[in-house]
Amino acid sequence: MTLDTFRPHLKWIYRPFVDISIRIGLTPDAFTVAAFFVALFAGIAFYYGQVVLGTFFIMCNAAFDSMDGAVARAMNIQSRKGDFLDHVVDRYADIFIITGIFAGGFAPWPIGVFALTGVLMVSYLGTQAQAIGVGRYYGGVLGRADRLFLLIIAGLLNILIPAGVYGLPYLGWLLVIFGAIGHFTAAQRFVFVWKEIKEE
Repeated sequence: MTLDTFRPHLKWIYRPFVDISIRIGLTPDAFTVAAFFVALFAGIAFYYGQVVLGTFFIMCNAAFDSMDGAVARAMNIQSRKGDFLDHVVDRYADIFIITGIFAGGFAPWPIGVFALTGVLMVSYLGTQAQAIGVGRYYGGVLGRADRLFLLIIAGLLNILIPAGVYGLPYLGWLLVIFGAIGHFTAAQRFVFVWKEIKEE
């Protein structure tokens, strides 16, 4: 899709919050750690069937996930440690949220595992490209910003129409989409990186 490409065009929205954060002494790592905990709370909320609360915490995760990078750029303190921490937290956030959804009964566990493996493989291939010297690659259909946006939409639909479609809640259908498109995106990234690898 991917919504990650639109982040540079949204600076005007969160710039005031960045300025306030810097003024009161909040660091990029503080937002990263906050993103970790709200993702954990989202997973717990979904596990207990609290869709409103789970969706709210996903919104918080999306906001904190954007703010850590924005604050780092504004303070000119981008670092490898910060980048590493951010990626680790993002993966745990994916695990917490998706596991909370299917463990909470919104989808059968095979669909949950299908979604989780698809999402994790997309992220793995993006960073593995950098590890082998091709450079970090975020191409493909489904990026993290897309997933967070879709989770919020599915959460809102689940609140408004709890019955779902054909017996499966909207959050459950979203996991089906995450699995199918996630593995497709992983395949896209694999093909791209494979072509870019230069043998010595």
